[in-house]
Amino acid sequence: MLKPQNYRWYVVGILSLAYMFSFIDRMIMSLLVEPIRTDLGISDTQISLLIGFAFALFYTCLGVPIALLADRTKRRTLIAAGIAVWCLMTVACGLARNFWQLFFARMGVGVGEATLSPAANSLIGDYFPRRLLGRAIAVYTMGISIGSGIALILGGEIVAWVTEIGGISLPIIGELKAWQAAFMIVGIPGLIVAALMFTIREPERRQRLQTEPVPLADAFRFIWSQRKTYGPHFLGLSVTTVMAYGYLAWVPTLFIRVYDWPIERIGLVYGLIMLVFGILGSFLGGGLSDKLFARGITDAHWRVMIGGVGLLIPAYIFVSLVPSPVWAMVLLAPGIVGGSMPATAGPAALIVVTPNEMRALVSSLYYFVINLIGLTIGPTAIALLTDYYFKDTADLPYSMAIVAAISWISSLLVLIWGLKHYRRSVAKAASWAKD
Repeated sequence: MLKPQNYRWYVVGILSLAYMFSFIDRMIMSLLVEPIRTDLGISDTQISLLIGFAFALFYTCLGVPIALLADRTKRRTLIAAGIAVWCLMTVACGLARNFWQLFFARMGVGVGEATLSPAANSLIGDYFPRRLLGRAIAVYTMGISIGSGIALILGGEIVAWVTEIGGISLPIIGELKAWQAAFMIVGIPGLIVAALMFTIREPERRQRLQTEPVPLADAFRFIWSQRKTYGPHFLGLSVTTVMAYGYLAWVPTLFIRVYDWPIERIGLVYGLIMLVFGILGSFLGGGLSDKLFARGITDAHWRVMIGGVGLLIPAYIFVSLVPSPVWAMVLLAPGIVGGSMPATAGPAALIVVTPNEMRALVSSLYYFVINLIGLTIGPTAIALLTDYYFKDTADLPYSMAIVAAISWISSLLVLIWGLKHYRRSVAKAASWAKD
């Protein structure tokens, strides 16, 4: 039997594993852009809809109803069900034979993944005191970097292997292309994680304003009263996410088109950079937040968000414009570190200023906004610029640079404006958030 202080880290480890598989299933498509375009005969804009809009459509719409369940029911059961759904729908992506079949399968992946982060953030908030939240969220958000890295590395190797052997033939299903096999191979193992969720105990809900569930109208009244904190938080990180998801979607294609790299090479190199520097950024964001908070800097999490955005986007503006693939990879490293910092500090900042009985709801609204804006606009904005403004797939680098530059300026301005309001919300939360 693990001691309570050790068991809570076990819980975060399982949740991080779930987050890792969610990003493997979510991001595998970014490596498969060219083979999917070739086999299905679709445009960059249609690909961007598969990567972003199709996934975000039900991910965002179902987020709030699922969060209400998470604030009232067993969160581990909800997460386990979601994992099973998104894994099976990832397998369904591998069975798709045309654009619309793939579109609806991607919608299903989004439905499943909508269950995870709101409920996970709520669980972490109950297992950890505020002084350790940064590090706990850092371990959880490592799943983004690990999952994205594994998706890139594994996806590239799968495509190369299946291409080399001339495809895979399965009973009843028939012949599978390399990209279809990749979806099926990465989708199935996550079902093991769904089973592992039942090894987590549902904790007592702490840091509540009241013992009874909060009526939805009262919850929204509270959120509205804190709109000057939640608004710039959601909007500032959403604009950052526009660029982050845009780059996750198009960096592999950039290297394939501009530098003529094979899929397996860009998958391996980009995947390793994502693993190393994404984990570094998560720990830097979480550790720095906790350290500054312990010193009495109550707005520490928000300051780390601003610092991460300041590091992230200048690097990304030039990634697509440098003449050498080596320099592009060098610039990706600080960009990934910077992107991981607000991904860690952002959810922790929300937990600090939100009562327990509303945490899943607020988290779901946060993910609703950032994914609706980031996932739908990011990949698609780059594709639309390429298809309809430049009208040449070779001009993808300029589309990426333009989106990054606009995101940088907008996000920094919004987050800097919201800092003073967040500080006031932390002071208000001190009356009920006793660790």
